[in-house]
Amino acid sequence: MAFQFTVTIEKDDEGYYAHCPQLPGCQSQGETLEEVKANIQEAIELYLETLSYAEKQALAKQEILTMQLEVQVA
Repeated sequence: MAFQFTVTIEKDDEGYYAHCPQLPGCQSQGETLEEVKANIQEAIELYLETLSYAEKQALAKQEILTMQLEVQVA
């Protein structure tokens, strides 16, 4: 069974940081974009192994929206 989860990836001076908002505490990092993507996928898979099927379904159904906003600063 496959589930879809939202992942946010940020770049910083040391590489990349990723987290999954639907899974509290599920995060990872990597030196490259490819590495962080592989690492967060593994972290999500390991996280999901600890949950029941019903818990997985409930978390996957959460609606997470991401957007960019332009904010005027005086």
